[in-house]
Amino acid sequence: MNYLVAVLSDRIQAEEAYLALEKAGINSTILGKGYKTADEFGLIDPNAQARKQVKLMAIWLVPFGFFAGFTFSYITGLDTFAWAGEIGNHIVGGLLGAASGAMGSVVVGGGVGLIVGGGDALPYRNRLDAGKYLVVVQGSETLSRQATRILRQFEPENIQGYAEY
Repeated sequence: MNYLVAVLSDRIQAEEAYLALEKAGINSTILGKGYKTADEFGLIDPNAQARKQVKLMAIWLVPFGFFAGFTFSYITGLDTFAWAGEIGNHIVGGLLGAASGAMGSVVVGGGVGLIVGGGDALPYRNRLDAGKYLVVVQGSETLSRQATRILRQFEPENIQGYAEY
């Protein structure tokens, strides 16, 4: 399945592009104020996806980090935290390992993208929030090429094709 996304500056332009595509027998969808929202269309929210992935990674990495920190402290016999005693030293080592696991889940799970932003879905959502309109065509590669020729007449701010395998 191929997707073609064109960003148009106003509602009139989006409707004209939609009608031109319809006249050519190409089904399309308009996203924007008064039409489908990004969520209704299924445009993923990268922040929600990143949070979900971070939580999933934390389920595994935090306990593993605790076990690794406890084991390291036990094997080395370091007395880093004299105030905690022998067992307390190992527990503190485990807690530090768990904290490292939590940080690792943020890095590996996509939290960096959550912090600095990433992916194409976010810029499209930002354009929708700015009052722009998206015209989306789903179909074969041939259909996408035909739709691209039609949409270029309307001088979109951006036109981007995606292939889903």
